[in-house]
Amino acid sequence: MGIDRVKIEELNEENWYECCQLQLSEKQAEYIETNAVSIAQSKFESSLKPFAIYYKDKVVGFLMYNTVKEELNGYWVFRIMIDKNFQGKGIGKAATKLMLSEMSKLPEAKKIVVGYHSENKEAHHLYASLGFIDNGDRFGKEMAVIKYLNN
Repeated sequence: MGIDRVKIEELNEENWYECCQLQLSEKQAEYIETNAVSIAQSKFESSLKPFAIYYKDKVVGFLMYNTVKEELNGYWVFRIMIDKNFQGKGIGKAATKLMLSEMSKLPEAKKIVVGYHSENKEAHHLYASLGFIDNGDRFGKEMAVIKYLNN
């Protein structure tokens, strides 16, 4: 599965509803807000950028990041999810690489941070494989890992 079959596109009137229809496994749903909640949040927090994840021209996932630095003086990934029927194909990793490329263009981007529940093994594996480092930062039930950029 090549990265060329995966693309991210800013959320718009043509893809937002498809993003709302995507589903996680029951266990994963414990760890992440629904896409509908994330989309609503992006309408009230203008610094959030939501995207649909496409695989072969079909919406199969959703991601969102902040364009303003927050805790740990980094830009935060707010959401990334792949529909349960498309997981395990490398789509999430390919989409995350595309997102990291976009985020690296933000002003003074030196760190990208993502928080996730410590029991979410899939998230841990994904972020570790992409070079995120656990420095022991914790926010409530979430651990925060950091990717240092070489800009």
